[in-house]
Amino acid sequence: MKTVLEYVWLDANEKLRSKVKVAEGNISKLEEVPVWSYDGSSTDQAPGDHSDVTLTPVKLYPNPFLTGAFLVMCSTDKREAITFEDSDGYWFGFEQEYFITNGTGKPLGWANGEPGPQGPYYCGIGASNVAGRNVVSDHMTKCIDANIDITGTNAEVALGQWEYQVFSKGAKNAGDDLWMSRYILERVAEEHGCDINIEPKPIKGDWNGSGMHTNFSTDKMRNDANKEVYDSILNKLDQNHAIHIEVYGKDNDQRLTGLHETASIDRFSYGEGDRGASVRIPPETVESNYTTGYLEDRRPASNANPYDITKVIIDTIAA
Repeated sequence: MKTVLEYVWLDANEKLRSKVKVAEGNISKLEEVPVWSYDGSSTDQAPGDHSDVTLTPVKLYPNPFLTGAFLVMCSTDKREAITFEDSDGYWFGFEQEYFITNGTGKPLGWANGEPGPQGPYYCGIGASNVAGRNVVSDHMTKCIDANIDITGTNAEVALGQWEYQVFSKGAKNAGDDLWMSRYILERVAEEHGCDINIEPKPIKGDWNGSGMHTNFSTDKMRNDANKEVYDSILNKLDQNHAIHIEVYGKDNDQRLTGLHETASIDRFSYGEGDRGASVRIPPETVESNYTTGYLEDRRPASNANPYDITKVIIDTIAA
């Protein structure tokens, strides 16, 4: 018997790569997956005269593209930089925004020029108001088949722009799931003849950018909290604003302008139900009188590395 294993990793520019191994035997557990290697000189991760780079498996997913096969998430330096005591007590919910493009860089629905202004597209329906729903639905189904906890999708503020949400427990696990969900999205788009753009401001002008709002909570925030607990966390986030911005995505200054439902990149802010703040305090948290809940960090860009995000949030609030 043979098992098809598709190894997934990040190259030097944090772009996804993959290669397929047809392995001997009935492999179904992570510890059974063999370590493999690749040509790092072709991904800017090793010199040509010493180009072997090891692929170390860290998580196994059922392959939604091939029955009986698996996707293998492989270790990265930034994943291994999460050195604090990780646990399922850290909960993360990523809101990944992105544009679906037609292969020439234009978003779907923009082939004949810029569409009408923002307004009808957010959570819209109808052929004039959405573009690419087949890609979105296929991606959602395949994430479910891969045992990724995708919790929803919606059309976003610009035509051809979409969002999906993924929930995970544990800092490393959350990063694994988000990266694999991105991989599946790229593969699905490929099958539909499209590309995915996760730049934070691909369309200039009076259009929303793409973010990756990050909802997070700890055991204490959910089970033993009060207003002082949340005030302390918000104060720590304020004090470390610059450190967070450094890892919250390339070209994020183009998105965090204080316009289009964003805060300014230069200052930290927060507010109850405020989608124009750096951190939004959700209604569930407020309605519980801050005895249980979570916070939404709205600063991360759509292209940020989720391992960076989970690490800096926990480093900050646990200090």
